Amino acid sequence: MENIFNINNNSPVNNSYMEINGEYSGLIVLFSIVIAVVASYTALSLNKRAKENSFFHKNFWLLLASLSLGFGIWSMHFVGMGAFSLPVNMSYNNIITLISIIPAMLASFIAFYLANLPQRNFWSYTFAGIAMGTGISSMHYIGMYAMEMEVVYTYDPLLFVASICIAIFVSIIAVYIFSTVQSYKINYIIQLLISLIMGLAISSMHYTGMAAMNFYIPEGYELHLVHSHMTEMYGLAVIVTVGMAMLLGILLLSSLIDRYIQYRANYYDALTQLPNRRLFEKKLQSPKVLAVWHIHDLEYINRQFDYSFGDDVILALVHLFKSRTPSKTEIYRIEGHRIALLTRDVDSAKQLIEALKEISDVLRQPILVKDQEVFSYGVCAISETDHLGDASNIYTNVLAVLNYPSITYNHDIVYYDSNIHTYTFEREIAEDINRAMRDDELFLVYQPKVRLNSQNIVGLETLLRWDHPKYGVLSPAVFIPILEEYHRMIKVTDWIIDRVCQQIAKWEQQDISFQQIAINIPGEYVTSPLLLKVLTQKLNDYGLEPSQIELEITENSFVENMEEAMRAVGAFRREGFSVALDDFGTGVSSLSYLKQMPISTLKVDKSFIDDVPTSAKDSAIIQAIVTLGESLDLNVVIEGVETKEQVNFLTNTSKNPIFQGYYFAKPMKPHDLIKWYLETRMED
Repeated sequence: MENIFNINNNSPVNNSYMEINGEYSGLIVLFSIVIAVVASYTALSLNKRAKENSFFHKNFWLLLASLSLGFGIWSMHFVGMGAFSLPVNMSYNNIITLISIIPAMLASFIAFYLANLPQRNFWSYTFAGIAMGTGISSMHYIGMYAMEMEVVYTYDPLLFVASICIAIFVSIIAVYIFSTVQSYKINYIIQLLISLIMGLAISSMHYTGMAAMNFYIPEGYELHLVHSHMTEMYGLAVIVTVGMAMLLGILLLSSLIDRYIQYRANYYDALTQLPNRRLFEKKLQSPKVLAVWHIHDLEYINRQFDYSFGDDVILALVHLFKSRTPSKTEIYRIEGHRIALLTRDVDSAKQLIEALKEISDVLRQPILVKDQEVFSYGVCAISETDHLGDASNIYTNVLAVLNYPSITYNHDIVYYDSNIHTYTFEREIAEDINRAMRDDELFLVYQPKVRLNSQNIVGLETLLRWDHPKYGVLSPAVFIPILEEYHRMIKVTDWIIDRVCQQIAKWEQQDISFQQIAINIPGEYVTSPLLLKVLTQKLNDYGLEPSQIELEITENSFVENMEEAMRAVGAFRREGFSVALDDFGTGVSSLSYLKQMPISTLKVDKSFIDDVPTSAKDSAIIQAIVTLGESLDLNVVIEGVETKEQVNFLTNTSKNPIFQGYYFAKPMKPHDLIKWYLETRMED
C-alpha cells in the first residue's frame, strides 16, 4: 500500500480506514537513549580536545565530534524505530536510510564550527542551534520517509511543530553546553551528567515526532502478528552497535596517539629518537655513573660537508654507543654536541666505564659515514658516586670536567676530581655573575599559573635563566646552588626584582595584567631588612602596588631562623605582599610551623606530582596536602602538572585548584608569553 504523507488532525476523508496503534519495546527504547547518551559523551570529549594543546588540528577533533554526534543521533533514531512495532508489514528503503545520516552529520559540523569561533555570542549559539536542529529534524523525517509500510499515516500538526521546536531548542542548549564546558576542566561525573541530559533531550525529539504520527489501515485488512521489519532491525542494531564501538575506539585511539606524539615531541630528540635534556633532568636521580660525551668537531664537520652529513655522523655515534654499552645504560642527547650516558646498576657501572674506553679507542680511527671516512673526536667526562648523592651535584661535576680548560681539544676519558675541577668551575660561575647581569646574559622567563575551573591565568612565576657565553644555557639547578654557596644570590635577586617591576610596568602600558608575579627569594635574604627596602623602592620607581608581587620562600627559610622569618613574613604581609611557601613537603613541613606562618599560598612540590596518579602513596599525600591547605584558607598551587591523567586526578582533590606546569604552558620569555596569552584569550 502506498505511503501518504499528510499533516492534519483528521483521519482519511473516507470512512473505509480505521486507526491502529503501535507498541514500544521498553528495552529497545532504553537502548536508544543509551546510544544518544554515549554519542553525546563522545562528542563532548572530542570537542574539548579541539581546545587543548594537540598535535592534530582542532578541525580534526571537530570533524570527529560531528561524525560521532551525527552518527549517534542517526543510530538512536533507527534503534528507536526498531522499538516501535505495528501489526503490518514494514521494511526500509536502504538508500534513503543511508542518505538520512548526511543532514545529521553536516548540521553537527556546522554547529560545532560556529560554536568554536573565537568570538561567540547569543546569535552564534542561536544560528548554530537552528542549523543543528534543522539537521536533526531533516534526518528524522527523511528516516521516516524511508519506512515502507502498508498503512496510511498522517501527522498531528501541533506535535509535528513541537518536535521541530524541541530539536532546535535542544540543539541551542547543546551548542551552548559544548562550547562552554570546554573552557572548564570538568570531571567525568559532571561530563556524564551533561551527556545524560543531552541524550534524554535528543531522544525526546525523536519520540515526540513519533507521537505526532497517526496510522490507518483499510477496514478488513489482515493484521500480522509477526513483523517482517524486525529481522532488518536486528541487522541494523548490529551495525549501529559496531559503529558506536568504532567511534569510541577512534576517540580512544586518537587521544592515545595525540598524547604519545606530544610526549615524544616534549621528551625526545627528533633526529636520534633518544630522550632529550628535559627528560634527562627529570629522570636524573642518583645514578651510579654519569658520563657525558662531548663531540669536539661537530661544527667543523657541518661546515666541511653539510648539516645533513653532520646528522649522519651523530646517528653513527649513537649507534656505536647503543651497540657497545651495557643493556642497563640510559642514553640521552642533552645538547646538539653532547650525549649523556648513565647507569644506576652497580655491576653495569664498571661495564659502562670499560665500554666508554673501548669507544674512545675506536674513535681514534676514522669512522665510515655515507661511504666517507671521517674523524670524530670527543672528550668523555665521568663522575661516579659510592652513595645516593644529589643528582644535580653529579651533573655539576661532569660539567666541571667538560669546562676545564686543559681538556678543550683532548680526545680522552676524564674522571671528575674534586681537587681540580670543582673549584675552577664554581669560582668561574661566581665570578661571571656580575658580567652576566651587566651584559644581559641572565634573562627571565615566566610560567603561567592557571585556575582550573575557569581556565583563567591567576599569576606568573618568574624563573631565572643564564645564557653563558662559554657554557651555553646553564640549568638553574647548576648555577643557583653555586651562587648561593658564594653568597651572590642576594645581588641577583635585587636584579630580578628590578626586571620584574620593569616588565609589569611595560605590560600595564599595553593594558595587559597578570594579576600577580611571583619572585623566588633565597633563604638568606628573607630575614634581611634590606629586602623590604628594595621591594618598596622598586615599586615606587615603577608606580606599582605590593599586591602585584608575590614572594616565594622555601620551608628551609623558616627552619633556619623561625622567629626572624616569621617577623619578616609578617612585615611583607602588612605591606600588602602575598607570600607563598614554595616546595612544600620537601623540608620539615611541621604543622605547628605551618599554623604560625602568615602566608597566603601553599605550593606543592613537583616531586609529589611526578608519579600521580599511578602511585597510591603520592596520590594520598597530594590529597592530604591540598585538604590541609584549603582548611587553612590558603591558595594551593600544584606545580609540575604535565599530563592529562594528572589533571583528571587532581581535579577531584580540590574545590578550585590552581595548576602550574607544562600541560598548560611552559616557561616563556615576555614576547612569547604575550603571544600565547593573546591567542588563548581569543580562543576563550
